[in-house]
Amino acid sequence: MAILETDPSHLGNDQPAHSHSTEAHVHDPFVSAPPAPVPAKETLTAAGDILRALAAPVRIAIVLQLRESERCVHELVGALGVTQPLISQHLRVLKAAGVVQGERNGREVLYRLVDDHLAHIVVDAVAHAEEG
Repeated sequence: MAILETDPSHLGNDQPAHSHSTEAHVHDPFVSAPPAPVPAKETLTAAGDILRALAAPVRIAIVLQLRESERCVHELVGALGVTQPLISQHLRVLKAAGVVQGERNGREVLYRLVDDHLAHIVVDAVAHAEEG
């Protein structure tokens, strides 16, 4: 009897066959997985809006900066090496999408992330891109 690719006994250990990284996914056409729950259309639209807001290199860099600490526009200009009008434009997009919020502090506005959820998305995307 030949040992099939999906047979875990040829692995020489007690790990299940699906933990073997070179194994191909086998789909049984007679067994279907239950469908994943689909959020409401409004939720999907909002998620798309957030991802579009994050879909620019400068905005990704801004989120990474704000992940470290709140910053004012001139600090972001210095850290990222782009012009003040460009930083302000990107901050407006991030603010409209609910990613950042600004708080006036004298003549400056300090920007911070609304929460850490989006920072995790950005960090994971950057890490994935760096993996090549």
